[in-house]
Amino acid sequence: MAPRAKRQARVEPTFGASSSSLLDLRLRPDDRPSGPSGKKRTKAKTTSKSKPKSKAGGTPKSKKTSSAKSTSQRGSAKSRSGNSKGRGGRSGAKRRSQKRKARSSFMPALGRLVKRGLYWSAVLGIWAGIAVVCIVGYYAAYLPPTSEWQVPARPPNVKIVAANGQLIANRGDTGGEAVRLEQLPPYLPNAVIAIEDRRYRSHFGIDPIGLGRAFVTNITTGRLVQGGSTLTQQLAKNLFLEPDRTIKRKIQELVLAFWLEAEYSKDEILEMYLNRVYLGSGAYGVDAAARRYFGKSARLMTIAEAATIAGLLKAPSRFSPAVNPDLAEDRAQLVLAAMHEEGYITSDEAKNALAAPAKVVRRYTTASENYAADWVMDVLPHFVGSIDSDIIVDTTIDPDIQQAAEAALRAAISENRQALGVSQGAIVTMDTAGAVKAMVGGADYSKSQFNRAVYAKRQPGSAFKPFVYLAALENGMTPQTVRQDQPITIGGWSPKNYTKQYYGPVTLTRALSLSLNTVAARLAYEVGAGNVASTARRLGITSDLKTNLSLSLGTSEVTPLEIAAAYVPFSNGGYGVLPHIIRRIKTVDGKTIYSRTGDGRGRVVDRRDVGNMNLMMSETLLTGTGRKARLEDGRPAGGKTGTSQAFRDAWFIGYTGNMTTAVWFGNDDNSPTKKASGGKIAAEVWKSVMDSAHKSRPVADLPGVPSLPATVSAPKRPVAPPSSAGPDSGPVPPAGVGDTGERKGPLNLLRNLFGGGG
Repeated sequence: MAPRAKRQARVEPTFGASSSSLLDLRLRPDDRPSGPSGKKRTKAKTTSKSKPKSKAGGTPKSKKTSSAKSTSQRGSAKSRSGNSKGRGGRSGAKRRSQKRKARSSFMPALGRLVKRGLYWSAVLGIWAGIAVVCIVGYYAAYLPPTSEWQVPARPPNVKIVAANGQLIANRGDTGGEAVRLEQLPPYLPNAVIAIEDRRYRSHFGIDPIGLGRAFVTNITTGRLVQGGSTLTQQLAKNLFLEPDRTIKRKIQELVLAFWLEAEYSKDEILEMYLNRVYLGSGAYGVDAAARRYFGKSARLMTIAEAATIAGLLKAPSRFSPAVNPDLAEDRAQLVLAAMHEEGYITSDEAKNALAAPAKVVRRYTTASENYAADWVMDVLPHFVGSIDSDIIVDTTIDPDIQQAAEAALRAAISENRQALGVSQGAIVTMDTAGAVKAMVGGADYSKSQFNRAVYAKRQPGSAFKPFVYLAALENGMTPQTVRQDQPITIGGWSPKNYTKQYYGPVTLTRALSLSLNTVAARLAYEVGAGNVASTARRLGITSDLKTNLSLSLGTSEVTPLEIAAAYVPFSNGGYGVLPHIIRRIKTVDGKTIYSRTGDGRGRVVDRRDVGNMNLMMSETLLTGTGRKARLEDGRPAGGKTGTSQAFRDAWFIGYTGNMTTAVWFGNDDNSPTKKASGGKIAAEVWKSVMDSAHKSRPVADLPGVPSLPATVSAPKRPVAPPSSAGPDSGPVPPAGVGDTGERKGPLNLLRNLFGGGG
């Protein structure tokens, strides 16, 4: 038998580091050892390679424990060996271990902190929301019930137009008419949006971004430099609230802004805002501002003008182009930049607007038409009562005559302010029906809005004498009646002529044309001061008149308007008039509210007396004190000069067969002028105005006077008074004693006809 082969020794499998790694890869992540204990077991396995293993391949628990202990002992021995292997490695391992521990403990703490922060933030947010709701509810409770909320009607505008339809002025609380958004050039509302509320089209009444930016800006600067109000909030404030800065008002503003956004469209809100916002100089709304600064409707504004208007919103007074043109232009440039940035205008449009900035038209504030517009507003309540909607008032003003009167008055004051010491003037022109065609109440409306043409009571001087002479005619005298021009004393009163010269026996025609005071005083004495006063009132004088003899020389004060109206009967054949400026009042949709009829005072002067007065008063312009007022082309006219005591007032009131004009010059403080007289500055201005007013009018004769007025030769020299006629010449000769114009004889006939003065 063959010998049995020798069995080789059995080799037990061993698991080193590599096998351990493979095992770890096969284990699930949850089954893997973690932490320091896992690492110790790995080291224990690697250090006991020579130890026998069980046949099943596992490691007995006792062996693992002994292996771990041996490893721990070796580690302790190494740590006790001091510097045998260096402390650097061990201390670095320790630091890394501490960092790992710190990281492992920091992350959970940070998570807990974040969770707590979110929790308390949510809690605080909820309570803050509750507090805000309570505060809003508290202040909102002061508002009326929502069922009563409605946008108040815009204050009515009064559009005042001339006889030809040309706009004179807008009056009312707004100073301009309401315009629809679609009527405006698109760059006007866009300019407002660009500079005031760029997110207007997207926000819901408030702009959180704008509020946040304003809050940060105000906090960083330490003062209130920026607001976060939207256009809707501004409109809510303007419509419903007072302008005070309180929490209550601000919260109510927010509530009302939400309501506006819910009730109206963006375009409707923007239209209301543009028609109501204050833009300085008494202008509310863009149309009022456009007319105030640029003399045009908002519908016609340019891009530069629109930018200027939008720039006013921040501070209307500070950025007013009429007050601070440089600041206004700088502000407008910012608006243009914002418009370009938002894409509302192109680069070329922005450049063109910058190259041609808006120019303020100052005539709107200085124009004399404003005096007429003011008078319209003064008398308007008598015709329509309260106004609850926009109306249009058609006036009798003729723009051409108005501008001619304004230019003549301003030129005269400019030329004679120093030489004659006059600083103010007034002009009133009216037709034969009493319709006011021109009214200039002062030299510059922007400097003084007092309407001297209507309200200034001044002494008319000799311009009052026609009423004295009319009273004399109505008491049986004629233009050829002779009276003595000589010094006279009546009850201690001794009137003297302006020239201190006396002409002896003169006709009434000559006495009126030369404005002889002594003759006027004699006539007033003869007919009675009461008759003179009643005659003046009958023709249209409404001011109080003192019924003394000095009344004959114009010592009782009157206004230019009323004395002009009192002269009109001489031009229309003897019919009294009521001076008026309103022809018709209608609504914007064409409904007539008032239309003037031809009512007046009726006949106030007999036609024969009208003719005689016109014959006498036309002589004033031909040979008397009013020669400087003689009209071009020899147009028939009558009138009278007037100069009050100490040259405080200079007047000329005259008329043609078409119209009557009164001119006054003086000083508001009633100080004397430097011998300004009615026959000079006033007569010259009257001629200028009337020549312009009659350029396109046919020549009309004065009522009751032939085409060629009778001319009376002017005296060559004054006549020395009789020796018995001293300063105290005794009583006035009674009427009808040798000087009534009815005596016989060649000499008396000559006196009757030519005035006895040579």
